[in-house]
Amino acid sequence: MRFLLYNVRYGAGVGVKFHLPFPGCGYLKRTGGVLEKITGFIREHDPDVVGLVEVDGGSFRSKRLNQAESIARTLGHYHSYESKYGDKSWLRFLPVANRQMNAFLTRDLMHEQKFLYFDHGVKRLVIQLELDQVTLFLVHLSIKFRHRQHQLCELYSLLKGVKKPYLLAGDFNVFWGDPEIELFLAATGLKSASPDGRPTYPSWAPKMELDFILHSPGIVIRNFQMPAVTYSDHLPLICDFDVTG
Repeated sequence: MRFLLYNVRYGAGVGVKFHLPFPGCGYLKRTGGVLEKITGFIREHDPDVVGLVEVDGGSFRSKRLNQAESIARTLGHYHSYESKYGDKSWLRFLPVANRQMNAFLTRDLMHEQKFLYFDHGVKRLVIQLELDQVTLFLVHLSIKFRHRQHQLCELYSLLKGVKKPYLLAGDFNVFWGDPEIELFLAATGLKSASPDGRPTYPSWAPKMELDFILHSPGIVIRNFQMPAVTYSDHLPLICDFDVTG
């Protein structure tokens, strides 16, 4: 099975123009051209499952197009998406922010999906997805260190109850480096699909490993790739794996 993880930055792109005429204004610009490139890239690699972080669910910048649905339609995949923010968050009522989602796309039928939320942080969504042989989780952790540590503790409690082999993937935002996640890995027994911990951010000159595909015992990684594309500020991660447990 091939899994592709990509923080696509809402299709907002990268480069100097992203910050003109003022810093961060690229998040408010039209996204169609970059989305076409991202969709083509994903289709080229023919994944069975896609985990998308930071997709636009239909704001004005995407011309009301739900990016997850659009990519899924091109791939011929099923899709599952939800807002990154807690169900009581004020961001759910703010234009543009209220369409900021994370999503799974799958070639095979989804047996069950759950949208869970952390108790801490602004970005709180955990998507849990059940396929035939494997359970998948998708996260986008807080940019605040204290909130991230609370979220990792909550993940530990959640994962203890999982019976099938599973993948945990997403943008972990571990800006403080390896020590932030080492205790979590030791406690859960999870391993990283990346054999050498290569940095994933920023895509044009990677310095920090923020994006992870972690796997439980019972999953064997056969191949791992990190294509050097700059359609987003994060690099995509691709792994081929077998379920043996």
